[in-house]
Amino acid sequence: MQHPRAEQQRHREAPPFRSRRLPPRRHPRRQSGKKKLTASRRPPGFLLLEDGTLFHGRLGAPEGSPSETVAVAEVVFTTNMTGYQEVFTDPSYSGQIVVMTAPQIGNYGINTEDPESQRPQISGVVVRELSQSYSNWRATGDLETWLASAKVPILEGVDTRKLTRHLRSAGVMRGVIGAGDTPTAAATDALAACPSMEGLDLASRVTTRERYTWGDPRASRHIVAYDYGIKRNILRLFSEHDCRVTVVSAGTTGDDALALAPDGIFLSNGPGDPDAIDYAPDTVRELATSGTPVFGICLGHQLLGLSFGGSTTKLPYGHRGGNHPVRDMRSGRVLITSQNHGFAVEGDESGVTGASELEVTHVNLNDRTIEGLRHRRLPVFGVQYHPEAAPGPHDAVTHFDEFLAAINGR
Repeated sequence: MQHPRAEQQRHREAPPFRSRRLPPRRHPRRQSGKKKLTASRRPPGFLLLEDGTLFHGRLGAPEGSPSETVAVAEVVFTTNMTGYQEVFTDPSYSGQIVVMTAPQIGNYGINTEDPESQRPQISGVVVRELSQSYSNWRATGDLETWLASAKVPILEGVDTRKLTRHLRSAGVMRGVIGAGDTPTAAATDALAACPSMEGLDLASRVTTRERYTWGDPRASRHIVAYDYGIKRNILRLFSEHDCRVTVVSAGTTGDDALALAPDGIFLSNGPGDPDAIDYAPDTVRELATSGTPVFGICLGHQLLGLSFGGSTTKLPYGHRGGNHPVRDMRSGRVLITSQNHGFAVEGDESGVTGASELEVTHVNLNDRTIEGLRHRRLPVFGVQYHPEAAPGPHDAVTHFDEFLAAINGR
């Protein structure tokens, strides 16, 4: 495949970050369940891609959906074998129909503890088999009902292996989920009107409208986090490690952020095209050159690249899943990482194109794209993957320790 181009610490030393997955807590036993509507009784549905490829399945559409067109968005796939509730609530998936490559989805139901945001963020779901029952000690309900309550359609019975292979070969593209066996004129018109992901600023849609705080107000460190689509597990990890977080909107100015007297600045993950967030690079550069440690993940990593003269490009089918190998250029260690992005900072292991102030720290072993970068002089770094990943893997969670070490070393 072709690919795109020592002074004493102010705070006590903290123990290494823990995985979010703690030893099981004692919960009252929760019942397993069965859904009311069996797969054979679901009405027919389809997924039509913009290149004309058609996939048939059975449609679970929320009540009140239009009779013909149910969802239209970019169609992507993820190789996660578990953690579907985290995937569906990740704001980085906003504006996308997600294809699950795992053959059966929904077998452990849903719960109130795992979501990465308040509600499902996806436009639709495509699966091979939707489990007709669920069983898990934390389960509070079934997946289909939960998705329907959020007006998210699910198309099951699709040959997701064939669909995934097509997207890998042709690249991700726009698609429409509709009811019936044959796409109607309304469905094709909706597909034609769907905007391309390139040029879309989705961060401004998913960001918080009001500033809020997370964690113990007595915590010894204060982090200001820019919300471009922040995941809750990032906030949980900061809180567990003696940090209080002030979460601000994507458009917050550098002066306003620095006025909060942060010990560190965090740039979150998020959806859409980083080039379209044209209000961010000047702010990020102002924050970085203030001397305040800055850490970016995913979209935040891309914005760091843009802020120092780099550029980004759209990948053919992106990186989405929990099994992506990344090499640490300093140690040679290979990390297995969780990823969810469709754009990448341009360059290779020799450097970031157009950004001589940045050095490359991590490289993807599948396509050699940049997975990590660091400023040569300032306490500023970012990674493309998700060290906070829930349910995992957790190979890269120590990046949070690096960030806190930079804060403690100021």
